[in-house]
Amino acid sequence: MQATVATFDPATGAGSVLTDRLDRLEFDGAAFAAGGLRLLRPGQRVRLDTAGDRIVRITVATLPAGTPPRSPG
Repeated sequence: MQATVATFDPATGAGSVLTDRLDRLEFDGAAFAAGGLRLLRPGQRVRLDTAGDRIVRITVATLPAGTPPRSPG
């Protein structure tokens, strides 16, 4: 599923997204960390991986699905 970042707190890694169906969903720092991203900006398009009703990973929508995060270094 894809969505647009609504809010993001860089201190905690938590925030919210607005889905294409206009549902606002919250995510925690673990979902942000699982995507290997460094920052999100409001308005940025993202892809969401979910388990049930919980967001478990956020990645940039322009990357192919299933692309593992790049390790630093």
